[in-house]
Amino acid sequence: MLTIDDADDAVPLALALLAGGVSAMELTLRTPVALKAIRLVKAQVPEIALGAGTVLAAEQVTAVSEAGADFAVSPGFDPNIVERAMAVGLPFAPGVMTPSEVGAAIRLGCSDLKFFPAEPSGGIAMLKSIAAPFSHLGIRFIPLGGVNADNLLSWLAVPEVTAVGGSWLAPRSLIANKDWQAITDRATAASEIVRTTRGPGSGT
Repeated sequence: MLTIDDADDAVPLALALLAGGVSAMELTLRTPVALKAIRLVKAQVPEIALGAGTVLAAEQVTAVSEAGADFAVSPGFDPNIVERAMAVGLPFAPGVMTPSEVGAAIRLGCSDLKFFPAEPSGGIAMLKSIAAPFSHLGIRFIPLGGVNADNLLSWLAVPEVTAVGGSWLAPRSLIANKDWQAITDRATAASEIVRTTRGPGSGT
């Protein structure tokens, strides 16, 4: 869940994450340069799994798909957005925080769901409670919102969690200062936690 203010920072950011073992990144649509940044990363760093975040309208689904995003996520559940993603064939994880939202997302064919905001809404205990009635369906969750280096290990230990996201790997201040080494160091530390928790070959 990373925010780019200068499109020229997108490729160095992707390379810094890859150098630290992080093979996926999500660029939010919170700035005017987001789509350009997605296009640049897709063209120059195709080996990274590239996502678009903060998708708030169905039209944005089409835009990020055309820009080259490999997947997209939204902070909440909007059936119009999900249906557009299904129509264009873009893997999509809507944001959910309640059992009703989980059920509605499942009915539309979603299997990967963004649990947001993860920590403020009750953390791991809340996710386990929400996930329990749906565990037999193979639903997987991606917690975002308050996930950081201090609690990453605990989140990864939850079987229903398939991946985690957060801005702590590359906060806007580090990106603005072009401190790519610091970002690589954070990515390396996170990757090591993932390998320790989920075994060799696990991705982040």
